[in-house]
Parts: sequence; C-alpha cells; structure tokens
Amino acid sequence: MHRIALIEQRLRAALAPQRLEVFDESAQHAGHAGAKGGGGHYAVVIVSPRFAGKSLVERHRMIYDALGDAMRREIHALSIKALTPEEL
Repeated sequence: MHRIALIEQRLRAALAPQRLEVFDESAQHAGHAGAKGGGGHYAVVIVSPRFAGKSLVERHRMIYDALGDAMRREIHALSIKALTPEEL
C-alpha cells in the first residue's frame, strides 16, 4: 500500500476526521539520514471532533497511536497540524 494511502486509512479509521490532508515532503529531505533508511517525511493537516478537550501533546499521541508501527518503518518524520472543527 502506498504510504500516503496507509497514513490516510489509519487516521480515518481511528479519528474520523472531517478534513484530512497528507503531503509527502520526502523530496525536500533527500540525502537526510532518515531518508536514506527508506522512511519518508510527511505533513498532516487533520480536523477531528475527537481532539476536543485534548492538549497538543495528547492530539499528537492520538495520531502516533493511530499510525502505530508505520511510525517506525514507513515514516521517518511527521509534521502535524491537528485541530477541532471549532478551531478552523
């Protein structure tokens, strides 16, 4: 499965986002040590009501938990913007 599709599938299943955008920024990091190991660099913009009442750290933890083992293999770096619908 393509990495972006994997990220999208896992985040949709775990967080039921109203908006989800995943960007592959790996080309911007060519030559970086993590890129040499095969892990990609990605950016995520996610809007979910499940983030309501959660701190920034809790939101990021929810995303990392949803991505599970992909954070150790397919993803080397992840930039996250996690909002509730009210924060848009």
